[in-house]
Amino acid sequence: MTLPPPCPTSPAAERNKGAILATLQDLLPPTGRLLEIASGTGQHAAHCAAGLPGWQWQPSDPDPQSLDAIAAWSAACPCPGLLSPLRLDVLHPAWPVESPGAAPWDAIFCANMLHIAPWACCCALMRGAARLLAPAGQLITYGPYRVQEEPLSPGNLAFDADLRARNPVWGLRWLHEIAAQAVSAGLVLGQRRALPANNQVLVFTRALPAG
Repeated sequence: MTLPPPCPTSPAAERNKGAILATLQDLLPPTGRLLEIASGTGQHAAHCAAGLPGWQWQPSDPDPQSLDAIAAWSAACPCPGLLSPLRLDVLHPAWPVESPGAAPWDAIFCANMLHIAPWACCCALMRGAARLLAPAGQLITYGPYRVQEEPLSPGNLAFDADLRARNPVWGLRWLHEIAAQAVSAGLVLGQRRALPANNQVLVFTRALPAG
């Protein structure tokens, strides 16, 4: 996909969009509805919506400037399944995609939010996914994570220190703490996949009923 000059561009998103799309293509069925949380510049939305033609992709972000960036990418790279961006803050008790009788979402995707947001956003993401996902739906997150008994790479160690210096409530999150929040919301961590540059994809699904 050629980068249109007027579209705001994140170098990291440009580097990782191919690996993310390939993973989503492997994880997701041929058709469905996907809600993206914290879409940022909109590069993932434009690239992945084009690579998942059977899917309806709903980008969202709490930042008005990001919404403008997403709209610019959507206009520059039109795709039938890519919807207009919505302003959505995960900390709000009701998300704008929630309404009586609304169809559930087959997937919720969130890249690179958990470490650049307060911990409360992780808790809110899990609760929101539990409310909105279809019975067989998936919450898919992407980013760098801390894992017990797995040392951080030098790059992620420096990245974590930089994040915490910029904002003390930011930083790479522990995988077991994310998984515990998922369980408290009624979700379980089902898969963990390694991606380039020491990033990972986590896949959460609904917990099976006891017994």
